[in-house]
Amino acid sequence: MTKVLVLYYSSYGHIETLAQAVADGVRRAGALAVVKRVPELVPESVAEKAGYKLNQPAHIATVAELPEYDAIVIGTPTRFGNMASQVKNFLDQCGGLWFEDKLVGKVGSVFTSTGSQHGGQESTILATHTVLLHLGMVIVGLPYSFKGQLRMDAITGGSPYGASTLADDGSGGDRQPSDNELEGARFQGWHVAHVAAALAASPVGVPQ
Repeated sequence: MTKVLVLYYSSYGHIETLAQAVADGVRRAGALAVVKRVPELVPESVAEKAGYKLNQPAHIATVAELPEYDAIVIGTPTRFGNMASQVKNFLDQCGGLWFEDKLVGKVGSVFTSTGSQHGGQESTILATHTVLLHLGMVIVGLPYSFKGQLRMDAITGGSPYGASTLADDGSGGDRQPSDNELEGARFQGWHVAHVAAALAASPVGVPQ
């Protein structure tokens, strides 16, 4: 069975919600979805004061386990148009896997959240793609066959690069992922699982 890791970081729960939707899409494709998160770097006292969601049930992932999966879907909030430092810190520990080509040919995909419509959703995903490409992974996004990203009747996240959500309601208040954004995340998970299954059936080798 195709095995997909949904690996995320979430301060306030928005990415966590999208991660569960991605995992649901993976399961709809008949694959095994494992949801884990990267370690928190912020001291607990600071996180509590900032209102971080600290009761997330997902287990902490390790770098060593990454080669066990056929695909890795990374969820990260945006930090000034780039991935969160917690995610970058985790990926920066993949040097050994890079050296041994352990992730070459695996599927890599990314989803994100921002506080506004133009807060760096696309740049964050593309910046994360750069790391995945250095690791030799095969990038999969959110194709236009998910028609929800073409909607003009409502504010919504989502692009061909990956699913996304807006975390601010425009007045500084909390906004949860919309039904359309969640459906985009499910579609991405479903699509990743199908691509990973196809690649697993014909693994990437080394040219002779």
